[in-house]
Amino acid sequence: MSVLSDDRQVSAGLTAPRKRRRQDLTFLFMALPAVILFFVFHTYPAVQGILYSFTNFKGFGNNYDFVGLRNYVQIFQDERAMAAYRFTFLFAILSTVLVNAVALVIAIGLNSNIRFRNTLRAIYFLPNILSVLIVGFIFNYLFANLVPKIGAGLGIASLSKNILGDPHLAWIGIVFVAVWQAAAFNIILYLAGLQTIPYDLYEAADIDGAGPWQKFRNITFPMIAAFFTINMVLAMKAFLQVFDQIVALTGGGPGTSTESVSFLIYKGGFDGGQFAYQSANAVLFFIVLVVVSLLQTRFLHRREVEA
Repeated sequence: MSVLSDDRQVSAGLTAPRKRRRQDLTFLFMALPAVILFFVFHTYPAVQGILYSFTNFKGFGNNYDFVGLRNYVQIFQDERAMAAYRFTFLFAILSTVLVNAVALVIAIGLNSNIRFRNTLRAIYFLPNILSVLIVGFIFNYLFANLVPKIGAGLGIASLSKNILGDPHLAWIGIVFVAVWQAAAFNIILYLAGLQTIPYDLYEAADIDGAGPWQKFRNITFPMIAAFFTINMVLAMKAFLQVFDQIVALTGGGPGTSTESVSFLIYKGGFDGGQFAYQSANAVLFFIVLVVVSLLQTRFLHRREVEA
């Protein structure tokens, strides 16, 4: 009997590593297609773009020379590129603040015991499932046709014209559309955070006589600090890469007043014969995005700990 038991243990000891290797191979073959596709359609083009950024390649033909860091130096001397960076950062900062403020207020309202709460949640989430380009073209029509009529009827001179045609006002239309559509996703995240707060805390605050603002400042906001960090980082990253809204609303105009960095890279790289130059711009912008995201995460995480 003991001999049979020993044989089974030896057999189990031999088959266990073989079974583990078979499982590893199975998981490897399952993951391999995704790895290959990611490398072919993401990593390889990215590496190729980095290599082109050190050349004078125009995007067509096979004649190009190595120019070192010349493209990177020229970006800092290019007023159009610097204007695009200024517009992108101002747009991203303003939109990030607005979308988080709007989303937090609406999420608190949707988290309370109001009628048709679930219906309202579904309605507020609708913009998130719509195509950015389609939404942009719809608002383009509204800004060009409906808003001027309303502005004229109300006697508001600034709204009596198409603001997208004014170089000083076009950014307002882009910010409005971007915030309107992005708020839906932020509302969902804030709602998820609000539902993790134990109701006992609010009951204890009521007993202590705390008002709505004190409850928000001392309970609600500290308890959703992690969700605030996520929303701020994701919103800033998304708004820094603004592209579709500009394509649908202004095309970068009037003139170049609403050109973002992403739009300038696309336009100059594919239409302007500046493939290598805009590849350098893309690499530089990628570094800027990483630095901003890391600084933002570190700063907001420190605030979470203090809260």
